[in-house]
Amino acid sequence: MKTAIIGCGGISKVHAQALSELDLAQPVAFVDIKPERAQQMAAQHGGRAYTDYLEMLDKEHPEIVHICTPHYLHVPIAKECIARGIHVLMEKPPAMTQQELDGFLAVPKTVQVGVCFQNRYNRNVQMVQKILRSGEAGAIKGARAFVTWSRSEPYYTQSGWRGTWKTEGGGVLINQSIHTLDLLIYLLGLPQSVEGSIHNHHLKDIIEVEDTSEAYIRFTNGYTALFYATTAHCADSPVIIEIVCENMTLRLEGAQLTRFQNGKSEEIHFDEIEHEGKLCYGEGHRALIADFYHCVKEGRHFPVDYEEASHALELMLGIYRSDKQGYPVSL
Repeated sequence: MKTAIIGCGGISKVHAQALSELDLAQPVAFVDIKPERAQQMAAQHGGRAYTDYLEMLDKEHPEIVHICTPHYLHVPIAKECIARGIHVLMEKPPAMTQQELDGFLAVPKTVQVGVCFQNRYNRNVQMVQKILRSGEAGAIKGARAFVTWSRSEPYYTQSGWRGTWKTEGGGVLINQSIHTLDLLIYLLGLPQSVEGSIHNHHLKDIIEVEDTSEAYIRFTNGYTALFYATTAHCADSPVIIEIVCENMTLRLEGAQLTRFQNGKSEEIHFDEIEHEGKLCYGEGHRALIADFYHCVKEGRHFPVDYEEASHALELMLGIYRSDKQGYPVSL
């Protein structure tokens, strides 16, 4: 299938690597407003380089487009692709505001639209999902999740788009920890309400968005979860998600899984999978992208479609609303 990547920043390299290992994909174009970045990607992976995605769509007619651009361009580009009958796989977030989300959900879709919540495909997450669904762990009592990473001034000032509500749509919630919110939904079910707050602790004069957030989440099935995320830490520590159940406690920490049961702990280790990009991207991109292509080819429904991905965004937007209003909000 003819494939194009729009946006040739850091995350695009992860997509290109996954495509290079996939027989179903034929890269035909790379697009970036910085021509040298698109040219470098095209030279390495094949296809042509463009600076205008509309020109690329007119000339190349790709069957699948990967959207790896800054946040504010995700929905406009996706709408254009859908109108042309092109399948879309976009990086998070699926939108930046409730209005943008509602508008895109209402767009008729005759193509597949997937979102890269790739951590659902991590092997330790898949194992936890299997344990929870088997009933072995017993009833879920609740969960907690921690994202403690470091993002310094240059991360924002050198990007040209991060750190503002207009172009990034938020801070640690929409950029870093939305993946963790999505995993809580994937493992625990749909959220019902949330009470949360946001803060800017360490870059007050540099960014206008939050670097820290905390929340208390209630789910429709009665579960609750505590959530904390920050980019004001001194280092990028492994993300922790811990689920307390009747018979055991399951702790995801980075790429590992620890099972606590009957006063004992069992660490389950997974062989390292080499991949492009930052360690915090996780290992799931390769599996998610392959699944998306097989779903398109076989006419199967892609499980992390736009509607499924929208739940994490609505939870995130709920935290913003709760902070502004000062009380819990229903979702």
